[in-house]
Amino acid sequence: MSRIFPLALSAGLLLAALPAQAQTLIPMDSRPATSRLPAAIAGLKSDTLKVVPRDLLGTAQQGADPARLLEWLRTEGAGAADEPLIVALDALAYGGLVQSRKSTDSAARVRSRLLPLREWQRETGRPVYAFITIPRHPDAVDRERNYAAAQLLTRWAAAGVFKELHIAWDDALPGSPAPAEGAKLAQFAAEVAPNNVRVYPGADEVLALLSARALSPAPKTLQAVYSDPKLAQEVIKYEGIPLTESVENHAEAAGFRMAQQGQSADMTVYVFNGGDPRQAALAISALLRRGPVAVVDVEKVNLGNTRLWQDLGTLKRDANLTALAAWGTPGNNLGSALAHAKLSLDGVDPERQKALLAREYANDLIYSTRLRAALRAAIPEAEMNTPAAQAKLMELAAEYFPLNLGGQYGLEQVNLPWGRSFEWDFDLTPVE
Repeated sequence: MSRIFPLALSAGLLLAALPAQAQTLIPMDSRPATSRLPAAIAGLKSDTLKVVPRDLLGTAQQGADPARLLEWLRTEGAGAADEPLIVALDALAYGGLVQSRKSTDSAARVRSRLLPLREWQRETGRPVYAFITIPRHPDAVDRERNYAAAQLLTRWAAAGVFKELHIAWDDALPGSPAPAEGAKLAQFAAEVAPNNVRVYPGADEVLALLSARALSPAPKTLQAVYSDPKLAQEVIKYEGIPLTESVENHAEAAGFRMAQQGQSADMTVYVFNGGDPRQAALAISALLRRGPVAVVDVEKVNLGNTRLWQDLGTLKRDANLTALAAWGTPGNNLGSALAHAKLSLDGVDPERQKALLAREYANDLIYSTRLRAALRAAIPEAEMNTPAAQAKLMELAAEYFPLNLGGQYGLEQVNLPWGRSFEWDFDLTPVE
């Protein structure tokens, strides 16, 4: 059995008292954003977390073997009748996200790979929280097949195979048919399975959102505050819908209800979407005096606003946040931060909460925002899959660690898991 916890922590912290909740995760592929981060978020509430080993998950070059994933589920992933399974169906249907775009398999072949999961659910009675993606344009070679698979799974959701099914459209740049396909699927779901199917933009964040649905089912209220409210009404890049609509979609996907204007809320999400970062930092500081705040930085894709986070650090408010995100597309960031925030509201071990916030900061605001550019300047992209690149990354990272964020965390190890500079993998350890 493979267990992944938020960080490489001491045995004492791993045994910290948490609700005795268990769940099983089948991630979309082996990237840290789709495997380690969702597991870390789920680990806030789950002290028996079973995750498919990453060597069974797909990479850019090689998709996962669906039969091996199902065999793992039957053996290592076995659990009690009420233990939820959180599953990325792209891994079973195609081998992973990249393969969902490139696969030339027929709709019948895709269905045959998914049927064993339906039979497993029928045999075990376990609740299944699942998602499938609508692929990005122009990469997808057979959009009609992918659309048909999403329709099929919507029917399965109506039949009770899934407790929740989420359909997410991936990287919708201008001209992408994905938002229109998503709207059609949403209408279809409203007619066929109105109570347990959701459709919204994103991909990498959905496993974490489904974990929040499974482990924290009680609804909470959310207030959204934007650094540029007018700009938030406009269609945002990679989403194909206005930012305000994407925030509402991801909030509902995590289990929040949007608070009405003037009402108090359990949580505030501050969305930095442009404008004066100094004023934004002051606004966040003021909001923190009223209650829990998660900050989602969507001004740019895949990196944060340096000035905003410097000012939050100067105000000594970054460590007071409930969750933060700046690592991906707007949907990626909204989903991961809101899933983290939703679980935290139920009460979690404070050391795990601090450790996860430190991990988010190290990934989003140290690597994505600063180290990645420095690494690319020092090492050609074609040489990222070398010991020299890993050594250079560790050398560059030394400037930022130990990280002091509500506690001190040292950098234990680093690597570039897909042999590219886009993302890193790492472990943090508390510094006594």
